[in-house]
Amino acid sequence: MIVVRVLAFVGGGFLVAWTLLSAVRAVVLPRAAYVRLSRGVFVPISEVFRLLLRFTKTWDQRDRVLALYGPIGLLALPFAWLVLVLTGYTGMYWSLGGQSLRGAFMLSGALFTFGFGPSRALPQSVLTYTEAALGLGLVALLISYLPSIYSAFSRREELVALLEVRAGNPPSVSQLLKRFYIIHGFDRLSAMFARWEEWFADVEETHTSQPAIVFFRSPLPNRSWLTAGGAVLDSAAFVSSTLDTPRDAQAELCVRAGYLCLRRIAGYFAIPYDPDPSPDDPISIGRDEYDRVYDELAGVGVPLKADRDQAWRDFAGWRVNYDTVLVALAQVIMAPPAPWSSDRLAKHPPQVPRRFRPWAGNA
Repeated sequence: MIVVRVLAFVGGGFLVAWTLLSAVRAVVLPRAAYVRLSRGVFVPISEVFRLLLRFTKTWDQRDRVLALYGPIGLLALPFAWLVLVLTGYTGMYWSLGGQSLRGAFMLSGALFTFGFGPSRALPQSVLTYTEAALGLGLVALLISYLPSIYSAFSRREELVALLEVRAGNPPSVSQLLKRFYIIHGFDRLSAMFARWEEWFADVEETHTSQPAIVFFRSPLPNRSWLTAGGAVLDSAAFVSSTLDTPRDAQAELCVRAGYLCLRRIAGYFAIPYDPDPSPDDPISIGRDEYDRVYDELAGVGVPLKADRDQAWRDFAGWRVNYDTVLVALAQVIMAPPAPWSSDRLAKHPPQVPRRFRPWAGNA
């Protein structure tokens, strides 16, 4: 019996320590970290949502269901912390003797108050006060956690919403470049790409250190942070490869910032990609799709390079840097249909590990 109680104390202490470490890694650690406890919360919730998606018939219905996935998973995480800490302390209280399992559980309520009964022995008193302090700390962590999440979400969505003015909804390369050309020419493209370079840097930091934000959907059903970013990257690649205008270094920097951002988010989800692809590696966009955009822009007078074949090779050389991760992430978050990104899934299914494909079979 002594051995059992010793094991209960050690096991309870380990459970509490592991939970606290998981909370720190999930919330406080300012870098990407794979947290098993977080996955243990989000995966079962995704199974529930997978079931709910079977009852949806339209994209709007599906989007309304999926919009709840990120917030519910995020709020369930601190409750999982509290339950595990409560369980661990119950085992430690019971192991010290003088309490039945039910009495130990009641005493473990110190996580929420200062316990439901007096504890006369010093060891139980020490545990009571440490548990109460941990409970208060976890609640404080949650209070500070949620505002930072929604602050990052708000920053992300501001530029996504502004993009709709010029690129449409869903956004596309042709709409973006046509509107820029018709309204005020391409003089302001560099300023736009500079803002999106900063946007990609911010998204990289927030979406790897707090990966739950990846699943937070935009307010409108056909709007998505990922498809917006993809449209900007394709536009920057098109400007760098196909427009017959002076070289725009800011467009090239935007592409680099974008593919680094998407690659690092993809790394968290264990999505395989080539870190140093060849410019002539295949991409998910066909030459016929590129030609349609070329012809559409030429039809409104946009200056384009005469050597279309070389322009296509240059465009593909830029696109290959982010093609795989863009399409794969579109599957992970079930992004709304958009040209050259989420509409690739049927013909070019990405290699995403099963544990990170919560909506497989429902797309």
